[in-house]
Amino acid sequence: MELGLTFPLQRFLKAKTPACGTEPDRRFCWDLHVIDLRGRRCLLSVHCHSRYTFVRYDVSPLQWTDIPGLFREGLFDSLTAAGFASNQVEKYLHQAGHMEITRTHGRREVAFLNRAWEDVLALDLCLDTAGQAQPLLDLAVNTRPSRCVGFEGLGMGLERIDAAWNK
Repeated sequence: MELGLTFPLQRFLKAKTPACGTEPDRRFCWDLHVIDLRGRRCLLSVHCHSRYTFVRYDVSPLQWTDIPGLFREGLFDSLTAAGFASNQVEKYLHQAGHMEITRTHGRREVAFLNRAWEDVLALDLCLDTAGQAQPLLDLAVNTRPSRCVGFEGLGMGLERIDAAWNK
């Protein structure tokens, strides 16, 4: 699995620019970005194939040192809260393989990321400052209809990620 870091996230982490990704199947690619919500640093993750989005709120400095672990925990929490069985999520993570840090995956995918960020900001009222997992915010963003390249008409991130997994 490839985790593409945006330039702002690379600068925030003081990380060297990673190599470009080589994974041709976008179902196993995610782009990650650092955003501020209510004055707290948060992780925004967007699936490159379906535009499924999740947020980890108020990430601690120690958590930022383990991006794959932070991502895995966030993905697991988000998808199980959305109704996926834990064994489905584990199966996806197993199929995706080792997590590798790369650059973002392209213009289309960065457009997904920008749209997700706009949606998160617009749905700020769904933010729960009591915890890092944001099931209500994730649900609100992922059930908001939008166009997505490769999918017909208006669809939702939840529908598209389910379709991507069941190919």
